Amino acid sequence: MSWISGNRGARILLILLAGAAVCGYGRAEEARNMLTGQPGYLEGNFIYPLDNAPTPECHASSIVETKQGLAAAWFGGTHEGNPDVGIWFSRNGGTGWSKPVEIANGAQADGKRYPCWNPVLFRPRKGPLMLFYKVGPDCANWWGMMMTSRDDSESWGKPERLPEGIYGPIKNKPVELPDETLLCPSSSEHKGWRVHFETTRDLGKTWRKTGPLNDIKVFSAIQPTLLTYPGGKLQALCRSREGRITQMRSDNSGNSWSEMTATDLPNPNSGIDAVTLRDGRQLLVYNHTPDARSPLNVALSEDGRKWKMVLVLEDRKGEYSYPAVIQTSDGKVHITYTYLRRSIRHAVLEPSLLGK
Repeated sequence: MSWISGNRGARILLILLAGAAVCGYGRAEEARNMLTGQPGYLEGNFIYPLDNAPTPECHASSIVETKQGLAAAWFGGTHEGNPDVGIWFSRNGGTGWSKPVEIANGAQADGKRYPCWNPVLFRPRKGPLMLFYKVGPDCANWWGMMMTSRDDSESWGKPERLPEGIYGPIKNKPVELPDETLLCPSSSEHKGWRVHFETTRDLGKTWRKTGPLNDIKVFSAIQPTLLTYPGGKLQALCRSREGRITQMRSDNSGNSWSEMTATDLPNPNSGIDAVTLRDGRQLLVYNHTPDARSPLNVALSEDGRKWKMVLVLEDRKGEYSYPAVIQTSDGKVHITYTYLRRSIRHAVLEPSLLGK
């Protein structure tokens, strides 16, 4: 397997894990311990146990820091796209994750029920905790929804449908600009995979959106994640069908964007997420392969162009995908991701140690 610029220790771990898969459980556990013992990896745990899941399947988690600690949301039900799929939620105030509860579903006034999709949690500097999600029969025909909590998720207000054609952040968290505008990375799938951005200056009361920013004859792309640079510069990294993570840049806080281009990073048509660290480095969580949802990796970059793989979160057979990543007020990096569609796993990293 060809990797982006070096991390010899991580490559050795991949070899150990491949051998362990052949040589039995004991060696698999030994290799697993080495995997989680990589520099910068502090701990990993399940938001809920595999043998006590509230739903048969789950996917597409989001994580946020509140005044009370961490909170996570995901969609869960019989299977993706089934009408019983709702938005599930758990909190962690420092003593472990709470029992998951369903906080939203797709029940309609006429008695129909549609599946829910892709929750995104976000807490602006001034304002309530926000939950964005989608409802609809499929990804080409869903609509945007929003809920807010003024007590950091102790209770939630009534779900609100977003204006026609507005979906909110489609998978990954918004960026709050200096003027408190929320820049929401979004996309649509009803006329091909198209990336666009939506902005709200009043916490979801009114919205503006760009037109499509990619030529679908060149790149079919969705689900952008945003990185920030000094001077109002931004970078969007996107999931694509072309086997590569794609990217666009803005020099004016998202008012205009460059042409979409391919990066050197592979993408197996699966979701990614990234965050700009306080020290200015960019951190990306993604599947470093063009054709599977394992392994799941962490990479770092100084400029968003040259990336170094620094950690392997998962490298066993199965699906480990759709990461969400934030940096909390204590400097730690927190990642949630889909674990075999059976649970949501939470990993904690110390960014100063990554790649050491």
